[in-house]
Amino acid sequence: MFRFILRRLLQFIPLLIGISLVSFFVIHLAPGDPTNLFIDPSVKPEELLRLRANYGLDQPVMVQYFYWLKNVVCGDFGTSFFTGRPVLAEIGERLPATLLLMVSSLFLTLLITIPIGVYSAIKKGKFFDQFFTVFSFAGMAIPSFWLGLMLMLVFAVELKWFPAVGMFSYQLKDAPVFVRALDVLRHMFLPLLTMTVLSLAGLSRYQRAAMLEVLKEDYIKTARAKGLPERVVIFKHALRNALMPIVTILGLSLPDLFSGAFIIETIFAWPGMGRLGVQAVFSRNYPVIMGIVMLSAVLIVLGNLLADVGYALVDPRVRFEKNPKS
Repeated sequence: MFRFILRRLLQFIPLLIGISLVSFFVIHLAPGDPTNLFIDPSVKPEELLRLRANYGLDQPVMVQYFYWLKNVVCGDFGTSFFTGRPVLAEIGERLPATLLLMVSSLFLTLLITIPIGVYSAIKKGKFFDQFFTVFSFAGMAIPSFWLGLMLMLVFAVELKWFPAVGMFSYQLKDAPVFVRALDVLRHMFLPLLTMTVLSLAGLSRYQRAAMLEVLKEDYIKTARAKGLPERVVIFKHALRNALMPIVTILGLSLPDLFSGAFIIETIFAWPGMGRLGVQAVFSRNYPVIMGIVMLSAVLIVLGNLLADVGYALVDPRVRFEKNPKS
C-alpha cells in the first residue's frame, strides 16, 4: 500500500500544476487589476503604474505565472496586495476555523447518514423511508445560502437561541477555556447545521441505495437461510459492503464541502478560509486567491487518496498492487 500511496502522490504533482495554470489564467480574465480599485483621486497615474510594476502586474500573464510558480516551489506564495502579510500566514490563521467546521460537518454527516440509510433500506416503503425520501429530495433542492438565511432568521433573529454571525464573543476573550469553548460551539451551531443538512440529504440516499443492493445478494440470503439473527446479517455481513459507495462519494464530495464553506462562511461571517477567499476575489487579491485555490486543491486530492485507501479498510478484498504471479 505504501508504493500505491507514493505513486498517487507523484501523480498529483502534474495535476496540481495544471490546476494552478488554469486557475491563474482564469482569475486574470477579469478586466483590470487590483490597482483599479484605488478610487482616491489624489493618486496620480504614474504612482499607479509604479504600483503595478512593484506587484509585477505589468508583465505578461505567462511571465507572471512562471514567476509565481518559481516562488511557490521555493515555499513562497507571495504577500497579500492589501495587508502586505505573507499569504501562508493569512491562510494559516483562517484554516483552523474552516477545518473545524468541515471536519465537524463530515463527522456528523457520517454519524447520521449511515444509520438513516440502513434503516430506510430495511424499512423500504414504510413511513420512515417515505419521510426521509421527501426530506432528502427537499434537502438536495434547497440552496445553501437560502437554508443558512432561514436558519439564521428562525434561531438567531426570532428565537435568539444562537448567535447569528462570528465565531466567538469578544467580551469572553478572557473567560476560562471551557466557557470560550461553549461560546464557539454556540456560534458554530447554525453554520454547522446548514452544512450537515445539505450533506446529509444526498449521502443518505446513496447509503440507502447501496444497502438495498447488498440486501439482494446471494450471501445475504444464505446468511438468513442459516438462521442468523437479522442484526448479525445487517451489521456484520451487509453493512460493511454497503459502505463502499459511501467511501467513494465522500472522496468526491470534498469539493462540495469546500464550495459550500465559501458560501456559508460568508453568510455567517465565520472567520475561515472561505470567507477570506470571497474577500480576496472581490478585492482581486491574486496571491491570496491562488494560495487558497492551491491549498483547497491539495486537501481535495488528499481526500480522494484517503477514499482510495479507505477501500482497503472497508473491504479487504481490494488490493492496490497487482500480484506479479497472476
